[in-house]
Amino acid sequence: MKQNPIIKLTDVEVRYDSKTVLEQVSLTVYEKDFLGIIGPNGGGKTTLVKTILGLKDIHSGTIQYYRNNQPVHHIGIGYLPQYNQIDKKFPISVFDVILSGLENGASIWHRVTSEQKERVAEMIQRMGLTGMEKRPIGSLSGGQAQRALLGRAIISEPDVVILDEPNTYIDKRFEAQLYELLDEINHTSAIILISHDVGSVVQNVKNIACVNHTLDYHAQEEITEEWLQAKTSCPIDLLGHGDMPHRVLKQHAHR
Repeated sequence: MKQNPIIKLTDVEVRYDSKTVLEQVSLTVYEKDFLGIIGPNGGGKTTLVKTILGLKDIHSGTIQYYRNNQPVHHIGIGYLPQYNQIDKKFPISVFDVILSGLENGASIWHRVTSEQKERVAEMIQRMGLTGMEKRPIGSLSGGQAQRALLGRAIISEPDVVILDEPNTYIDKRFEAQLYELLDEINHTSAIILISHDVGSVVQNVKNIACVNHTLDYHAQEEITEEWLQAKTSCPIDLLGHGDMPHRVLKQHAHR
């Protein structure tokens, strides 16, 4: 079955001052894809995301967006940043955080329609934040804040949802709900998931890209124990369950 692309990077190089962070990166994200991005700290995972979001200029190469298999200047992208990028002192309520994710530019400075209020209320319930609508985002726990920002990222049903380490500060109970929710979102939106949790990535995504200054791409059926060990630079035991690993356990080696 032919898949239509929505994002295509070709031979992309990204630099910070004179330092090359990403080089010769080529990657295609498809409609309704579920792409997991793994790699060591400092390898360029977050830089790759900022490049896709248009927040980081490329030194060379190209990045193209598509809709209905036709090139376009931009697509709808929902973004959940890492928790440590949240300004917890900014005086904005949970309701207004999620409201700001609406595509039509809804904001606290304009009249909010009854339809918008209903959509935000539904998302608050979906994120398990009922009763916290008026609370400042900075007063929430880490996990609650992550859920509010996830609601903001998906409320407009974007073409692609990008999540940068979404498991951070989320408790195990909501983590299971998170992946159920992502599976539901994936019926209408592509998902790009950055995570250091290789086990969760392997179990839940369709394809994997390993980023360590360059990029290696593998469809899920091609993922092997040897490939994971080579890309994570860490011995891994795979406990098999069917055709794919059920769990991934890292062996810790200390010198």
